[in-house]
Amino acid sequence: MGKLLEIFNYLDYRKNSGKTDYAVPKRWMPENYIGDVKLKGRKFFVNPYEYYTKIIRSMSSEENIQNCLSSSLSSLKGEKDSSWLKKSVIYSAHVRMTGAYIHSEKELFKPVDELGYRESGTFLKMIAMLPYLKRYNVNCVYLLPVTQSSNRFKKGEVGSPYAVKDFFKVDRDYHDPLLGENFSADDEFAAFVQACHLMGIRVMLDFVPRTAARDNKLILEHPEWFYWIDTKELSSFKPPWIDTLKFELPTMENIESIYSNVSVKNHLKKFRVDPKTQSPEKWENFIKANIDNDNFLDEIMKEFKVITVPGFSDWINDPQPTWDDVTFSRLYLSHPSAAKKFLDPDQPPYVLFDVVKASNFPGETKNEELWEKLSDIMPFYQTKYGIDGARLDMGHALPKELEHRIIQKAKDTDPSFVVIAEELSMDNHKKAKESGYDAILGNSWWTMPRYRQRTNDAPKGWMKKFISELMPNLELPAFATSETPDSPRAVTREGGENFSKLSAVLNTFMPNGITVINSGYEIFEAQPMNTGLDFDNPQEQRFQFLPPVDQFYGKLAFFDWYCLHWDTDHHMVKLLQLLGQTKERVKELIADPKNFRFLDYGEEAFVMFWWEGKTGVVVPVNLNPTNPYYFEVDIGYFTWRGYHNIDTALENYRRGESHWEVHDGKLRVTVNPSEARVFIVS
Repeated sequence: MGKLLEIFNYLDYRKNSGKTDYAVPKRWMPENYIGDVKLKGRKFFVNPYEYYTKIIRSMSSEENIQNCLSSSLSSLKGEKDSSWLKKSVIYSAHVRMTGAYIHSEKELFKPVDELGYRESGTFLKMIAMLPYLKRYNVNCVYLLPVTQSSNRFKKGEVGSPYAVKDFFKVDRDYHDPLLGENFSADDEFAAFVQACHLMGIRVMLDFVPRTAARDNKLILEHPEWFYWIDTKELSSFKPPWIDTLKFELPTMENIESIYSNVSVKNHLKKFRVDPKTQSPEKWENFIKANIDNDNFLDEIMKEFKVITVPGFSDWINDPQPTWDDVTFSRLYLSHPSAAKKFLDPDQPPYVLFDVVKASNFPGETKNEELWEKLSDIMPFYQTKYGIDGARLDMGHALPKELEHRIIQKAKDTDPSFVVIAEELSMDNHKKAKESGYDAILGNSWWTMPRYRQRTNDAPKGWMKKFISELMPNLELPAFATSETPDSPRAVTREGGENFSKLSAVLNTFMPNGITVINSGYEIFEAQPMNTGLDFDNPQEQRFQFLPPVDQFYGKLAFFDWYCLHWDTDHHMVKLLQLLGQTKERVKELIADPKNFRFLDYGEEAFVMFWWEGKTGVVVPVNLNPTNPYYFEVDIGYFTWRGYHNIDTALENYRRGESHWEVHDGKLRVTVNPSEARVFIVS
């Protein structure tokens, strides 16, 4: 029996004992919901057991629910390649934030409220959101890490999802108390994947093999797989500042300057051998006493006077602080080969810029057992849960052989499985393809907000260069999105809500683009989830987007309890629904960048034109924020002859009156400021 069916049966059995006291946002309410509902203010109160039972029942027949298997959707469909990715609309979610809501009548958020309802996100609530996501034609959900995270050295109220304590366990905080002790978070994640597959939605996860929580469970098995410093050095620890160099990456040319620097020499003295190597017998006794102790790192500090080293950037003289909640895995049992001549013979394993950049500075002896463990993570989730894809965090910093091994093992398990490269530079698309990736993250999140900016590199503007030159010529598709979990929110950029709407249209029809909706984008959420990318002053800017009276003022979903402002009046739900419906109509056409043409119409106007002989999409775009633009698009008589079904896909969403016509092979239309129109020919 599949986990989804088990959960369905449990909820169905309990539904008569539930009360209509469980609030959910209007957006989570399925259309034509039949069940007990009470409306109080903006909140819909339901019987939670009845609510979840009816949603699961609405997904498919009971027979299909009964036959749910933990296999990838492609396996269930008999598909053998990853071509599905190019036609995807992806919804990027952080379970703890995306599935959060205040379920009581009160206004203050609590992770678990007085009635015992978990207000932070759970997989059960993510299941309930699937009909909502389907309205946008979402066919892939991309989740930030769901692995068990650590609260040790946390940066806020709760641990970061990227501080992984156990690579092979799902975070227990994602368990929903509505399911009592009958199910674990692992069971509920299995049910979530099965529910997604029932609705034709794939599941992609984020994996972080290069770093781990400072108290990762593997330490108990293999402390020698990590780097250690003297506990006395912890309070003052930071990467060395090298005054002879600039803000730059380590290279073979500057390696001698790095190791000859006095601050680096002092840095190296802070490291110690791991506790097992210190005293094997003492370590054996320690393990016997602490094998089930969740706070074992504290005991290591007391008994062995060492602690795992905080992580930091591989860039020299990077001003950002240490990453106190994560540490690096020791990928080589020997020092970097290029650095050996600069080191004392008895130098303990250490972390420095070149060590972090293991892709360029390998050692002679690879940590084979660790490599096998890391390359088994994706196949574990593929085999146990049937996930469909993954993003490989910091894959570019891994040794090439390990990077290839991780990707190949996943592909051997399922040839349709996709792996996304964390490549922000568009220039690295060829390298990513050679490494076996299916797509890159890219930098649309950086380019989109600079849609009117011109430089010597982009005299016609960054937006035009991006759409006309960069994206069409990629050898791999890239994420098309105007915000990521690490960047500022789109609505806080120049143009605000109008920019968010405009970028939604462009990202739907971007050549070589994989449309991505970052959770909260659809309701104009202003508060960033993290301040890792494109922030000038992260510590101050986190307080700029919400009013001080907001209970989530200054909070970041990566490190704090956070609930999206689901009840807001401002949103672009209807627009994204129309765009999703339109993309479904023309997905085969726009999956092939060879069908794309870019037509330039002066300083701040252009047309995105797709055509393959039978179907066409014409997208006139006006970047000017104050003046309308009149387009006369010469599409050609033969293109349009015989095709009478010409319609405007976004007509029900546009501002103001609409007028357009096709005459003598020309489309004539006026486009409002900061707006795009979409015309379909079929």
